[in-house]
Amino acid sequence: MTSVALCTINKSARSIARLCQASRSAHGTADFHSFVARYSTLRKCAFLPGGKWSFIRAGTRQMSQGSPGRISLGRYGKGVFLAAGAAAVTGVLTAGVSHFQRAEMATKVSKVEEEEGDMKSFMSVPVTDIKVLEQRKDAMCTRMEMLIMETQAAFCRALEEVDGGTFRVDRWSRKEGGGGISCVMQDGKVFEKAGVNVSVVFGNLTEEAAKQMRSRGKVLKGKDGKLPFCAMGVSSVIHPKNPHIPTVHFNYRYFEIEEADGTKQWWFGGGTDLTPVYIDLEDAAHFHKTLKKACDKHHPKYYPDFKKWCDNYFYIRHRAETRGIGGIFFDDLDSPNQEEVFNFVKSCAKTVVPCYLPIVYKHLNDSFTPEEKDWQQVRRGRYVEFNLVYDRGVKFGLATPGSRIESILMSLPLTARWEYMHEPTKGSKEAEMLEVLRNPKEWI
Repeated sequence: MTSVALCTINKSARSIARLCQASRSAHGTADFHSFVARYSTLRKCAFLPGGKWSFIRAGTRQMSQGSPGRISLGRYGKGVFLAAGAAAVTGVLTAGVSHFQRAEMATKVSKVEEEEGDMKSFMSVPVTDIKVLEQRKDAMCTRMEMLIMETQAAFCRALEEVDGGTFRVDRWSRKEGGGGISCVMQDGKVFEKAGVNVSVVFGNLTEEAAKQMRSRGKVLKGKDGKLPFCAMGVSSVIHPKNPHIPTVHFNYRYFEIEEADGTKQWWFGGGTDLTPVYIDLEDAAHFHKTLKKACDKHHPKYYPDFKKWCDNYFYIRHRAETRGIGGIFFDDLDSPNQEEVFNFVKSCAKTVVPCYLPIVYKHLNDSFTPEEKDWQQVRRGRYVEFNLVYDRGVKFGLATPGSRIESILMSLPLTARWEYMHEPTKGSKEAEMLEVLRNPKEWI
């Protein structure tokens, strides 16, 4: 089965962003659909089947027919994705995949210049040492690390193009084992705070963390009281300045535990969800349709089941309302088999740009009032309440020794507001939003 990775090179992201920019209109409706269609076409053209996974140094190559562009060939598992420069990506829409085929041939020549660890398309070199990754290139932990690195880079590049700012990239290490890469853009033109984090940690599971897992039905048999584990994931929360641009969150992760007899338990988890301040039916439908399409490739029950799971999980019990309008959420997914679940997670990860960026561009120039900004701040307060009281990832991070608190709390907004006994005026847009949060609905 062919594996594909996300387009993570900056020029490709710029090409996508230019398509977005061109699609905007005063009201955004017709061009919104036009962008989605064109972006889908671009993605289909941009993926190529390939061979074995390896690290290839990205470099600048003169492409055939006089189209210069940077080429980055990242391989993992059984597949390969080739990202070319902006000219080649645009040309693909009219010339099939010929540019990509020629670029792939040029890149094969560059194998003589192969240099381990020089991955220009990523935000940083991977957390795990390159030599270790090469030695275990077929292991799921390696393949998942490549996926989360690519997902982080693809999303960051797309957001940078929208905002015009750049992400601050912080690498951190954990003395108990592993570390992470935190990418944060703060107080930008469009995004008040945007964070896209990767973490890869390993060591022995703490009793508190093991207790959380056992409460979910996990049977864990340690040796001498120890449970070796590795956990990795990519997590992002985006808080825009404009209240008409929704907050978005996604997280995709892999967990592996080695038991006393040497056997391994593994599972995947994750999801993507949207938290608007004001309801836009077209936005909600686009967001959910994009996720459903990814789910339907793998199982017809995935979307309805994981949509319901998302509504139930992102629920603020003490407020009796959901955090947003949902999306998908799943955890402890370990069937039908590891390869199938990994492919499903890949499909979900590939949706993070197309499900969100068209919505951002649509509302980029929307005007808003001070009252609408105040309502955004109140809703952000609810976001904080959920993350600190209920979120499983935050709880696990805080319970894991050596975790980086700054990265765990990256999901919190730069500003928020709590008003005593706040209740929106009946019949207002704010009241309409609150009604949806108190009574989740089907969007498609």
